[in-house]
Amino acid sequence: MKKALKLFGILSIALLFLASCDDDDDPKDNNVFVGTYEGAIGYTNGDESKSNDNGEVTVVKVGDKYNFRFSDGIPSIKDVEIEKGENKFEIDWTEGSIITIDESNLNIKMYKDGEAWTANCKRK
Repeated sequence: MKKALKLFGILSIALLFLASCDDDDDPKDNNVFVGTYEGAIGYTNGDESKSNDNGEVTVVKVGDKYNFRFSDGIPSIKDVEIEKGENKFEIDWTEGSIITIDESNLNIKMYKDGEAWTANCKRK
């Protein structure tokens, strides 16, 4: 009987430990990606083209969505929604478009409605 109670106690503690291990840094629940990233940025819309090898992209969280604010008069990318997961996300809005971000790096290749944004940046 003592052996069974001991085993039950160990299993209970193990279950409690495993249940309490949660991904506390889920990007959906915190501001892990918020900040300024520096590097090469670019934008084209058919009529105009802008680029800067030393540009900035500021990532801002609004509710559960993210905005990417570019320097140098480049229009922002707004209302990007991510799913719960690792401390990294990739989003593919249209074929050939992708945003990859983690705590240190931001890469954007996005094409939408005749506009194209690019960024290859590191956290400031």
